[in-house]
Order: sequence, then C-alpha cells, then structure tokens
Amino acid sequence: MRSDGAPLHLKPEQAIAEAAALGEKIARGATLFSKLRDEDVAIATTPKDEIWRQDKVSLHHYRPLAEKKIATPVLIVYGLIGRYTMADLQEDRSLVRNLLNLGVDLYVVDWGNPSRADRWLTLDDYIDDYLAECVEAIRERHGIDKVSLLGICEGGVFTTCYAALHPETIKSMVITITPIDFHGDTVENRLGHGFIYLWTRSLPPEDIDRLIDAYGNLPGEFMGSVFSQMTPMRTLMKYNLDLLEVVDDDKKFLNFLRMEKWIADRPHHPGEAAKQWLKDLYQDNKLINNAFTINGRQVDLGSITMPVLNVFAKDDHIIPPATSQALGTKVGTKDYTELALPGGHVGVFVGGKSQALLGPGIANWLADRS
Repeated sequence: MRSDGAPLHLKPEQAIAEAAALGEKIARGATLFSKLRDEDVAIATTPKDEIWRQDKVSLHHYRPLAEKKIATPVLIVYGLIGRYTMADLQEDRSLVRNLLNLGVDLYVVDWGNPSRADRWLTLDDYIDDYLAECVEAIRERHGIDKVSLLGICEGGVFTTCYAALHPETIKSMVITITPIDFHGDTVENRLGHGFIYLWTRSLPPEDIDRLIDAYGNLPGEFMGSVFSQMTPMRTLMKYNLDLLEVVDDDKKFLNFLRMEKWIADRPHHPGEAAKQWLKDLYQDNKLINNAFTINGRQVDLGSITMPVLNVFAKDDHIIPPATSQALGTKVGTKDYTELALPGGHVGVFVGGKSQALLGPGIANWLADRS
C-alpha cells in the first residue's frame, strides 16, 4: 500500500490518469515559471533608509508601519554567515514587518559583501568597531543613552559580546537561535542535531588555517555545502518531490523560490574573524567560560545586567536548544526570560505557526520593559 492507502499496482487506466494529471501539473508549473520576473521573487522589500555607512557596513532605519508603541529603538544584528534578509523574507512571513506593525522602532545592520580585501578583519572589528558605531549612531539620532539589541544566530553572539562589554548603552537584549555554549550539543546528544559542532571540533586547527589562508576568507559556497550536508535527504528531495508539490501553486512556488534565493545569497566570512569563530568559539568554547576576549577585554557574561530574552527553536538541528539555554546561568541579570518556539532553525522566522508567536512574543516582552 502507498502512504495514501492506494495499492502499489494501479490498473492501467488509473496509471494513465495519474500520469496525465502529473503532466498537466508540470505544464502549469512551466507556464508559471516562464512568466516569473526578478521582482516576483524579491526579498527584504520592507522600506528602509540608509543612515550610516563605514567601509562595507551600513545601518538602515525601517520606515514605520504603525504608531510607535515601544520607546527604545531596536537594532537587528544578523551574523556574517548568511544574510539578515531572512528576517524579512516576504510580506506575510517577515519578523521585520511583524515588529513594525506592533509599533517597534526598528533598525538593521547590513555587513555587506566581504571580499578577499577584508580577510584581516576580526570579530573585534565587527563587535567593538562596526557594531559599536551603529549603536552610537542610533543613540545620537534619538538623543538617548540606550538602545535595544535583537541578535540572530551568529549576530546573537555579536550582541552578547557587545552587551557584556558595553552594558551602559543597552536597554534590553533579545537573542534568537544563538549558540552560547558551543559544546552544549553534548547535553542532549540528539540524533542528527549539532552536526556543525561535531564537524568543527573534528578539524585540526591547522586545517582551518590552511582552508582560510588558501581562500583568504571562509567561502560562502563552502559553508552552504556544509549546511546542506546536515540534512542530505532533504537537500536532495526539495528539488524534485518538494518542488513538484508546489510547482503549480503560485503562492507556494514563490515562497519556495524566495527561500532558495536567500539560501543562495551566502556572503564570504572574513578570514581572521572566521578563525576566531571556528577555533575560539566552536573548538575552544571560550564564550561560555568567560575566556573570550575582544580587543584584549574579557567578555564576562556576568556583566550582562540588562533584561534578556532568549528565543530558541525546540527542534533546531543547527543550534540545539541546550547551546542557547546555557546563557541563563551566566548572565548578571535576574530579568532573564526564555521563549521556546516550535520548528527548526529557519522555521522560527519563516514558518506559518511562528508568525503568530515570534513577533508578538518579542514585542510584548519589549513593551513590558519599555
């Protein structure tokens, strides 16, 4: 029997009917595909204005979509592995739009497209220079002492380090799907979870140096292949079975293509920063042990004294929950909250169920502390 209860061996007329229906579906999909234009699959379309730029890094302010209800502006900080556009994939699946509609005054930092010329940039540069300048630009623009931070994935590590080093400038901090204990995957040891931790720890440090020295940076295409290997069957199936399911449905097909567009847009990670990311954090686990330094200053998680909201995905196979939850016992604030959401690493931001949970969860938490 098939999964839908039908017999495996169809009668000839049934097989012909199914083949005809499949042919019609593919034909409709081909017609739809032929009519597509670049603007049909545009991502990150929420209107915003550039207000600051230094080197390849730029700071943008989103135009409001509703009356401001939360006084302190919020800065979204994504990481260098991937692109912030995931938080604004499309109108009906956009954390950015959800927050704006809930009255949040929102900014985002765009790290640009690092090239071989940026190979010597370190995490010190990104956290204690570029990010610090973005925070300062927002403070000056509003005439305020403090802003709030919303860190995503590697960007959550950036905001965590910055908040520990400069707590006097931060009103509150939200981190989402963020690794803090880079050996925390061993706590749950769930099958299929934490592959990137195991893979990175298995590499001799000198091999990491050789890889980055050869390319100058950590190539975006290389990291894309690593992420694909975490779910090999899913990677293989999505271009045949999954695509076949949605190919004749305008909305679902465009959703699929927008996600693929984001996945393909993976920038290079500056070389020296990548060495710190892979060796100091993934291999040596310095952050959770308060042994990580930025410009010679210890990143002491106990110095994080502002309110903290830690959002993680229950079924995140890339950043297992325990690696994020470890922050709770290390911060120096009693106002620490966790928000566990259904779904996986990216599903938290683009999944249908999460749309009603993530944005309101963050906005309500911020409003209570505004």
